[in-house]
Amino acid sequence: MNALKTALLMTLLAGLFIVIGGMLGGRSGVIIAFIMALGMNFFSYFFSDKIALSMYRAKPVTRDEYPQLYEIVEYLTNQANLPMPKIYIIPQDAPNAFATGRNPSHAAVAVTRGALNILTREELMGVLGHELGHIKHRDILISTIAATAASAIMFLSSMIKWAALFGGLSRDDEDANPIVLIAMAIVAPIAAMLIQMAISRSREYDADKAGATYSKNPLYLANALEKLENYSSRIKFEGSPATENMFIVNPFKGKNLLSLFATHPPTSERIKRLKAMAQGGL
Repeated sequence: MNALKTALLMTLLAGLFIVIGGMLGGRSGVIIAFIMALGMNFFSYFFSDKIALSMYRAKPVTRDEYPQLYEIVEYLTNQANLPMPKIYIIPQDAPNAFATGRNPSHAAVAVTRGALNILTREELMGVLGHELGHIKHRDILISTIAATAASAIMFLSSMIKWAALFGGLSRDDEDANPIVLIAMAIVAPIAAMLIQMAISRSREYDADKAGATYSKNPLYLANALEKLENYSSRIKFEGSPATENMFIVNPFKGKNLLSLFATHPPTSERIKRLKAMAQGGL
């Protein structure tokens, strides 16, 4: 069901992108918008992981430095039938984690120093299992494409707004009502953001299920999520709110207006579902 929902949302996002391009420049606008999106997706596909890791000063670690961490990831990758990802540590006390990489063969998991300090071995298994679930389902690629399309829609909407105000539309759109165009320029970015957030939320439930399956106990992740949620409001996380969808729990909750557009389902609901899985015998 979540896969179907994601496909539908991605289709809506693509459709919105085409409509915006057409309003801006007719047929030529659609072509230009499509080419621009391809270029952005190409860059994001190959370099988004390096950007994300460098943004948080994540450092690669060796087996000798973190033997237990390597042991956990090796066990989980065997359960998930995945190649061994690269492992990074983020030098922050706020507990959190994320996965990145364009595909399972070019993947990495990053864990904060705080997560290693507060989580038990079992809870860490649940968290890393969740992140491997994202890698298994290629959620990073889906999220990157969605984010790129949403960013492009916001950029094109801004162009439409100024073109409507100062008369810069193509001949195909000369008879268009400027008020309608301006309204579309305002509504489209909000719609794109909502679609992007919905895609992210639908993938979190699947990753939770994967984490519970790979670790063989849903309560490992449920307990970890409860800890991470509690600490996220007590320890400041240094970073950009625009990257909140990368992390297992939102580290910027309640700190800005973007929190109105939640990238994660409520943690309480995620915990509830995991406990239900445990009661059902996974």
